[in-house]
Amino acid sequence: MKKPVDIEKQRSNYEQFLKSRKQVILSLIDEEGRPFTSYAPFVMKDGKFYIYISQIADHYRLMETNEITDAFFIADEAETPNKFAAERARWRCTSANIGNEGHDDIFDLFNESFGEKMMDVLRGLDFSLFELTPIKGRYVVGFGLAFDLDVESGGFHHVVIDKKNDNQ
Repeated sequence: MKKPVDIEKQRSNYEQFLKSRKQVILSLIDEEGRPFTSYAPFVMKDGKFYIYISQIADHYRLMETNEITDAFFIADEAETPNKFAAERARWRCTSANIGNEGHDDIFDLFNESFGEKMMDVLRGLDFSLFELTPIKGRYVVGFGLAFDLDVESGGFHHVVIDKKNDNQ
């Protein structure tokens, strides 16, 4: 008999995993309808992700023209014992360019994570702050341990596939 999954423990693991990440992989659609992938350093506040990116970056332009951005977080490859079951989370997000004024609380988080000197340099350039608002996602921590994430309901639901019925 299978051991039951401790949902609260896995939720805590998920929260710790996100807190340990400093970069997010961004997936968007380009003007020709093709997938485009990039990354950016990020901070989190009140369940939202914030990135600070340059206007000359392709993902800046694409984030302004796409309603949806996928945000992907993955464990460090060097710390992943099984490459087929790497710890990871993916969120479907809306994104908005919120500019640079009046967001001192967010910039304080960037200063803490990436250094005040670095942020002072970037704030003098053509960078802008984007807010990614998660809608729904999935957290995977190993074989048979996938969880659907729902912001609206606060849901953290174990994904279970009935393999007996899949073979019909």
